Amino acid sequence: MMNGLQPNWAERLKNIKLFVMDVDGTLTDAGMYYTAEGEVMKRFSTRDGMGITLLHRAGIKTAILTTENSPIVLARAKKLHITNVIIGSRNKKASIAELTEHLGISLQETAYIGDDINDANPMQMCGVSACPADAVETIRSIAGYICSARGGYGAVREFAEEVLTAQGQPIVLPESF
Repeated sequence: MMNGLQPNWAERLKNIKLFVMDVDGTLTDAGMYYTAEGEVMKRFSTRDGMGITLLHRAGIKTAILTTENSPIVLARAKKLHITNVIIGSRNKKASIAELTEHLGISLQETAYIGDDINDANPMQMCGVSACPADAVETIRSIAGYICSARGGYGAVREFAEEVLTAQGQPIVLPESF
């Protein structure tokens, strides 16, 4: 784990209003499972899902931004109540700029977590960025926070808890949610 690559790390975390996630290699373990008929499965962590629920409970908006065009991603987003979903993006830089403008949230109020070179632009644009422990070296070198968890194994949850802790939000749910 490493933080502090981005100046004023703690202050930046306090201002986060939007938490944006890549999918393959970040929300998943980067595995893609195919049959002759096409993609059939992706592995997601329920712990990451609870991290997203905790962000929602704290009033932080969430979004998925991926180059893949997968109905599996849409199904996972629906289950987690993520309403800001951009699939099939061929220009993540433009996509994140459009998303933040649409939501009326500045890039400095946006957190981004990704794992591969197509995540570099949004990571550099956003107020804070993170990557899973097993991200490619190029991304590890620009991330403001390198999670101890790997993609699909709790990295999103770990980064979500960093944001929530900085904002003084509890890492617990009420008895009913």
